[in-house]
Amino acid sequence: MEKKDVILGFIGTGNMGGALAKAARRRLEGGQILLANRSPEKACLLAGELGAKAVGSGEVAEQADYIFLGVKPQMMEEMLREIAPVLAQRRTFFVLVTMAAGLTIDRIREMAGGKKYPVIRIMPNTPVSVGEGMVLYTCSGNVAEESRALFLDVCGEAGRFSDIEEKGIDAGSAVAGCGPAFADLFLEAMADGGVACGLPRAQALKFAAQMMAGAARLALESGQHPGVLKDAVCSPGGATIQGVRKLEESGFRGAVMNAVIAAYEKTVEMR
Repeated sequence: MEKKDVILGFIGTGNMGGALAKAARRRLEGGQILLANRSPEKACLLAGELGAKAVGSGEVAEQADYIFLGVKPQMMEEMLREIAPVLAQRRTFFVLVTMAAGLTIDRIREMAGGKKYPVIRIMPNTPVSVGEGMVLYTCSGNVAEESRALFLDVCGEAGRFSDIEEKGIDAGSAVAGCGPAFADLFLEAMADGGVACGLPRAQALKFAAQMMAGAARLALESGQHPGVLKDAVCSPGGATIQGVRKLEESGFRGAVMNAVIAAYEKTVEMR
């Protein structure tokens, strides 16, 4: 199948499903994207923005080559039960793409009627909405290489993709998926500190956000250990090392580690 012929269908057009649909639209024509949502008005609104088609879940299940399951984990079983008869009748190629935290490939198949459908399990994060996402993915054994490559191609505008064994996806999600919330807390606190020192709020936030974006890009592109990058900013007897000392006194690194572990443990509970 060529990119010009592929049909992507999204069941659930919330923050993540909508962001991935927008990323796909940058590489596909609007008519290649089907959108369905429990609230049809929401799907229609996004369809108008993208030039895509607002349809029902059954139509996505019947027509799409890649069926993105963008509903919340607790709603997944009911939704898949509804479309299972349509999937069972299909005689054409399709792949289920699930982004539900805690639900394994085997569990998705079980909910979809117990058949060995090809499944790509992904864990994206909110920065996919600006093309800077970190998307972890793993494929069931019956996803052909051509299908995997086409998926990566049509969704490539979402950001960076990383193949990972399914046993590691919950831990990866605790870092990459939950991490933006942790980073946003740090970002807000940095801006608050700037305000406390006399900066206007908007200026402090802009400085802090660009600092975080630049520091992250430097870490990715240089390949250097973050400890080395940190040491490069800490001049002997300087201001930065005093700030680092205060963070260490407050248990900063331990708190961050505990946040990741807590997120991971909660995800495991959702299996």
